Amino acid sequence: MTGRLLKGSPQELTDGYDVAMLDLDGVVYVGGEAVPRAPESLAAAREKGMRLAFITNNASRTATKVAANIRKLGIEAEADDVVTSAQAAARVLAERLDPGAKVVNLGAGGLSEPLEAAGLVPVDVAEDADAIVTGYNPDLLWKDILRAAVRIKEGLLWVASNTDMTFPAAYGLAPGHGVLVDTLRRFAEVEPVVAGKPSRPLLEETIRRTGASTPLMVGDRLDTDIEGGHNVGIDTLLVLTGVTGLAELVAAEPQLRPTYISTDLRGLLEPHPVPDVDGTTARLEGWTAQVRDGELSVEGEGSADDWWRVAATSAWSHLDATDTAAAVGAQAVPPRPDEDSGAVVSPT
Repeated sequence: MTGRLLKGSPQELTDGYDVAMLDLDGVVYVGGEAVPRAPESLAAAREKGMRLAFITNNASRTATKVAANIRKLGIEAEADDVVTSAQAAARVLAERLDPGAKVVNLGAGGLSEPLEAAGLVPVDVAEDADAIVTGYNPDLLWKDILRAAVRIKEGLLWVASNTDMTFPAAYGLAPGHGVLVDTLRRFAEVEPVVAGKPSRPLLEETIRRTGASTPLMVGDRLDTDIEGGHNVGIDTLLVLTGVTGLAELVAAEPQLRPTYISTDLRGLLEPHPVPDVDGTTARLEGWTAQVRDGELSVEGEGSADDWWRVAATSAWSHLDATDTAAAVGAQAVPPRPDEDSGAVVSPT
């Protein structure tokens, strides 16, 4: 079996792509704070002519509020730079319904504005309606969930903003909107039309709004950001400032593999070399990675980005050849870049 391996770029990504479609949590910010080097990297990408689009599966906040939060981090952003799953859901509904159609809004306030902008009328769950849309809403009442479940089972068109099973709350990893979607799906025995990543509508809405001809999806999650990019046929950049670690990366099936890898958003401003591959051995700029007896091993010295490139290439070659993910042991702990120089600091 032959799967996807990394793609090379002899030029900076800002020269090859006109729009960076940026996931937020784990890419631009973490826990309310800007990811290190994100503000300056994004400012430099803008100076080089790349447009930035901030996209989010969170349907609870309006684009205006999302942009305001991004600006607090020292990153330039206006409402027109933000695309939410609520906006994508409203587009999906508007394409299926007549103008003025009534839609039950079982989400937060962030869904109402896009519905109205699309010429639809948000209504209560007890009112006559042509469709129902669900989104994250921490104040949602159980009685409304019950009513919605019955209406969906009876055949009401259902659009879900996303299927994210978790989200990072201040008190820990909490249940996301996907938990409600799963509950409704199992009860009603109906699959919703999903607007958010990795489904197509949110990414297609972003491309439409920005007029992108060569967009690049930038994210930290393989199963939403990277798979979403594959689903719409665009290249992707995985940054390692969020949830993806070595174990997830080495086990990635072809539809979850990024086009490029970088430790952080500075990857937008750099060329991306490709490792030389011989079987399951990958070599690049001082690093050699190979799978021995089913375990990934990386040796040598060089940049952190190149370390990740050879590790991923070797592991994916092994996975494609054997249908088995390589184990990651003590030797496979990734080095980390020094904050100032970018030089590799050996793990302890």
